[in-house]
Amino acid sequence: MKLNPFMKAGIGLTFALIWSCPTLAAMTEAPKNFGLEVKITGQSEDDRDLGTAPGGDVNGVGLDLRPWIYGESGAWSAYAMGQAVTSTDIIETDTLQQSDGNETTNNSDRETKKNYLAMREFWVGYSGFTPYPGEILKLGRQRLRNDDGQWRDTNIEALNWTFDTTLLRANAGVAERFSEYRTDLKELSPKDKDRLHAYADAAYQWTPGNWVGIRGHHTHDDGKLDYPQPGVPTDSLDKKQNGDISWLGLTADSDAYNWRNTNQLNYWGSITGMRGDTDTVNPLNADGTRPTEAKRGDDLNGWATDVGVRLRLDPQWQVGAAYARASAEYQQNGLESNRSNYTGTRSRVHRFGEAFRGEMNNMQTATLFGSWMLNDEYDASLIYHKFWRVDGNKPVGSNGINAVENNTDDVTGAILSSTSLPLNDGEKDLGQEMDLVVTKYFKQGLLPAALSQSIDEPSALVRFRGGVFKPGDAYGSQVDSYMHRAFIDVIWRF
Repeated sequence: MKLNPFMKAGIGLTFALIWSCPTLAAMTEAPKNFGLEVKITGQSEDDRDLGTAPGGDVNGVGLDLRPWIYGESGAWSAYAMGQAVTSTDIIETDTLQQSDGNETTNNSDRETKKNYLAMREFWVGYSGFTPYPGEILKLGRQRLRNDDGQWRDTNIEALNWTFDTTLLRANAGVAERFSEYRTDLKELSPKDKDRLHAYADAAYQWTPGNWVGIRGHHTHDDGKLDYPQPGVPTDSLDKKQNGDISWLGLTADSDAYNWRNTNQLNYWGSITGMRGDTDTVNPLNADGTRPTEAKRGDDLNGWATDVGVRLRLDPQWQVGAAYARASAEYQQNGLESNRSNYTGTRSRVHRFGEAFRGEMNNMQTATLFGSWMLNDEYDASLIYHKFWRVDGNKPVGSNGINAVENNTDDVTGAILSSTSLPLNDGEKDLGQEMDLVVTKYFKQGLLPAALSQSIDEPSALVRFRGGVFKPGDAYGSQVDSYMHRAFIDVIWRF
């Protein structure tokens, strides 16, 4: 008998419930140096292209196995995590998985597959420079992450130093992506090729529960540009831009991203400036000849801010509001996930919509939310977003929407080519979205402290993540009224 996706997700939920019984849970009471994370994900997605192209829907179930091993010897430590994924459709079993892994190329070197093997992390750490237990230097492919997820939240090859104490937190390092370490993605995305990241941040607790900080990031991209040639098809993996960009930001918060805090009022705020210069390849002329100038240089200046407040009504219920704005030229550094605990629960939620997945680029967002937690067993967040363009004549960044404009044959109606759908000039309304994230937890589990960045979930849970996006006037009247993206995740760690 063939099982549909929802039946398969139900089977996974049943196994999680069985393993949550006290006898089996007791087997994980002691800290472990090796284990296996099992994740079953069901995904339903409709109209990422907003109805502008045939197909594009996703309905399937995936099994994601992540074996890991960790060891310590004095001040030295080492960690490795692998990954094996099999699924009925091309789905996202990983919240760090970027949506730009489906580029169409002439050689399929970056085409996401249903089944693949990967190495998520492999690093060596040393914690002997200072006597503080929260200090460690790591070398290798590792999880880099900051609290708001807007600067770093990814697995990447890096040399990273972390210093985490009661009054002072700091990070410094360099990172560069050399490979995806996946059997299906054999080539890097063009924006990652030969791009070096250098970063540092520090935050000081100036009064109990209140932090102020400064953070900086610089990218040096000197990759070889691929210039178009007349009569030669272009490849979407061709590198079209490089340059140098710097970010400098100030932050202040009440430990708002720590879901364990019991403050009646939480707040966060950040302001970031960005400057840089880029070289961009010019396309061929309309008649297929080479342009007069092979590339153009641009100077970039931009800024962004994100502020929010959250009020605790009682031990279980919280409500809040947030606002973010990024200028037309502002762009993020490419290591972000934009996921954080800003709603006050243990579940990390996309700051700009589970469906739309906006980016800090020519966009402003107003957000209202409510959240609920019951002990260590349940949490839920209900979130409303409204999105606008800052400059009504320039594009925005979103890795959740891929609307296209089709060039069709006048006689047969066949689609000859497709390009990204241009937004309507002068229209700023991008749309609105409702998100719901609900989680049931089973067992906290004990893991080595050094793995807090790599494994940020308890040992067993069932989670629903979903968003419904309604496009605004900027997308025009020829797109569908709604699109949705929803996931059911079942996780167990052995």
